[in-house]
Amino acid sequence: MLTVNANGARMPALGFGTWRLRGEECASLVKHAVASGYTSIDTAIMYDNEEDVGEGLRRAEQPRDQLFITSKVWPSEVMDGQFQRCVEGSLKRLGLDYLDLVLIHWPPQDNDDVAEWMRLLNDVADQGLARNIGVSNFTIPLIERAVAASHRPLACNQVEHHPYINQSRLRQVCDDHGIALVGYCPLFRGGDLFEQTAITSAAAAHGKSPAQIVLRWHVQSGCVAIPKTATPSRAVENIDIFDFELTGDQMDAINALTARHERICDYDFSPQWDVP
Repeated sequence: MLTVNANGARMPALGFGTWRLRGEECASLVKHAVASGYTSIDTAIMYDNEEDVGEGLRRAEQPRDQLFITSKVWPSEVMDGQFQRCVEGSLKRLGLDYLDLVLIHWPPQDNDDVAEWMRLLNDVADQGLARNIGVSNFTIPLIERAVAASHRPLACNQVEHHPYINQSRLRQVCDDHGIALVGYCPLFRGGDLFEQTAITSAAAAHGKSPAQIVLRWHVQSGCVAIPKTATPSRAVENIDIFDFELTGDQMDAINALTARHERICDYDFSPQWDVP
């Protein structure tokens, strides 16, 4: 498995996302993912599945030092002053002594809160509850403020990232600060993305599926991807992307798809997204 060095954090280039997975299905899929070669598992308090993820990890019986576990704290908990308690709750539900990475799930509505939120992130790391800290859904101005306010380096910014939003400007800013861009919704939920000529032609050339082409594009872009699937066979397929390489022309063709600029996750509480 390739890794991305993000300010000292060795993050696997491909992780297993668990959004909307719950109960026995979640536990079984996490165990299957680890057995299939995934070492990075992504969850969040808001997903309401940390106990199930923890059960899957216990069943997998993988040495703790060979896993990279990420969880995220919802912003309302940060504003209520419960940040550390939330991280401690995540650890209890997961059955872990520490997180490899803890994130603030969405940025504050008020830019004045950024410094305080970074202090809280740093505190949990200083206490050994998390090995690395990061953010999610932060825009370029928010990233700049966060970096300036944090005495620890940020390991990642987890954002929506796929060929329809290739986040090139944000990715450059993150690169400048040594921050990994981690892409959620990396496959755009399939659909017509998998029918684009840039994808289908590369799939035919390499004997791979459209999903594998898109995930390989993420990796070659220097990003981390955390695809989620409820289908065991697709979990295996998704990780089978390290035996080929896209050509420069193929990468350029896929990058050109960002002109569509279609976003899946956009809510009333979203920040003012960066201009592409």
